[in-house]
Amino acid sequence: MKYGFNHGTDLCEISRRENISISEIMLRNEMEKSERSRKEILGEMHSNLVVMRESIKKGLDASEKHHGLFTGGDAIKLMSFAEQSNMGTDMAAVVASAMAVVEFNAAMGKIVAAPTAGASGILPAVLIVGGEKKGFDDGKICQGLFTAGAIGCIIAKNACIAGASGGCQAETGSAAAMAAGALAELCGADVPTVLDAAAIALKNIMGLVCDPVGGLVECPCVKRNAIGAANALLSCDLALAGVKSLIPFDEVVTAMKCVGCQMHSDLKETARGGLAATPTAQKLSQKLM
Repeated sequence: MKYGFNHGTDLCEISRRENISISEIMLRNEMEKSERSRKEILGEMHSNLVVMRESIKKGLDASEKHHGLFTGGDAIKLMSFAEQSNMGTDMAAVVASAMAVVEFNAAMGKIVAAPTAGASGILPAVLIVGGEKKGFDDGKICQGLFTAGAIGCIIAKNACIAGASGGCQAETGSAAAMAAGALAELCGADVPTVLDAAAIALKNIMGLVCDPVGGLVECPCVKRNAIGAANALLSCDLALAGVKSLIPFDEVVTAMKCVGCQMHSDLKETARGGLAATPTAQKLSQKLM
């Protein structure tokens, strides 16, 4: 396929050859694979954007707090605290929005699992809340979602995006990499800089285990989406400032896969290790039975 890719180096090569962005590569790749029109694919992506935006809105609705079994209402608390936040109101809004989506998911709300339900808050928070503060319209944000999709595809092909396979580094790490790279492109970065942003984000969370209390996508997942969103914004800024990733994106992905393979199974979504094995977590889990 003319626009097929498996690695970040492929994206760089196609971009040089065609003089197009990662988002355009991803769009054309999808057109090739699905044999659908540009209009159809753009329409589907916009539908995803609508769901993402609605999940943020509902998750932050103070009149209707969405609770799972262990979580709920924390995103609203942080949003209410934003004016006093040490990280600034803009960052607080992004982080609170990331938490809101995962809390909404825990309450059986409709979300877009990008890349997974457990990491579903990072990408919409960074691109929608962060992007709108920069004046990006829906078309621009959808462009970012295509870029994020390309980065996610590469990680999925060469490593994994599931906590059960690679730990939380594969979920919130992948989501942060997708968001960081996508935002970088929307801010005008070239392909190597986009990949630097994604690599930095993934490196920042290398080795993080997946240890859900009671096996539910609630604790510590909600707060890990919070740090994942902050990670994405920081990684994007580092790349845009000219900070390079010493280890290339493709090698970072390979390293993440190796780390995931070396993890004990108790640390990969089995709820047998990490926080899930603490006395408090065990007591909470007993209540589910």
